Amino acid sequence: MGVTEDLADELALDVLKYIDATGDEQIISDVVKLLGATSQTAEEAFLTSLRVRRANRKARALLLERARKFEAGLDKSGKASDAG
Repeated sequence: MGVTEDLADELALDVLKYIDATGDEQIISDVVKLLGATSQTAEEAFLTSLRVRRANRKARALLLERARKFEAGLDKSGKASDAG
């Protein structure tokens, strides 16, 4: 990635960590407003990184849920259980 994307991704990671710790989603609007006023390119890169990272989290959660359901359908020998 280029400098813009690298910096925007780093910022997105920090913002997501902040949101996870505080629950304060307003920080996204505040950061976007600041970035938009100073660099539209940085704003777009930040929003893209944020969307990609959030989508990735959701996809990983779905995968984990499916894997848990699959494993729950197997008995300890690794064979499918007759129930269900």
